[in-house]
Amino acid sequence: MSRLQPEDGREEGRRGALRAGSIDRHVGARIRERRLMLGLSQQQLADAIGVTYQQAHKYERGLNRIAAGRLYEMAQVLGVPISWFFDGMGPGREPAPMTQRQRLCLEVARNFAHISNERHQVALSQMARALAEAEARGE
Repeated sequence: MSRLQPEDGREEGRRGALRAGSIDRHVGARIRERRLMLGLSQQQLADAIGVTYQQAHKYERGLNRIAAGRLYEMAQVLGVPISWFFDGMGPGREPAPMTQRQRLCLEVARNFAHISNERHQVALSQMARALAEAEARGE
């Protein structure tokens, strides 16, 4: 049988069964991005929404579809509105894989949020600003 791609981004395979498509991959990438931003492991996310680690992994990869109720639970656990998962979606747009730089930025933000000492936060911010300014000057 030939493959069809309906307008909603899903892919249809043999026997008419719908498989996860680009929208599911985009939502999964956004789940992973937010989870990393919060410093949660896949296991912690899975426990919080009542699924197995394997299921959470499949959601993040876009291999399994997420029911509306489950997506609502994820939004609550991750502290975002449901619409956040769809930000950046557009017709025919595939989610871009997270770059090493984006991963590092998320890691810095996550670690910064765990620093409770305000003086240390200010010092780290000033150091980052000084490094960025030196780089801009070509030093």
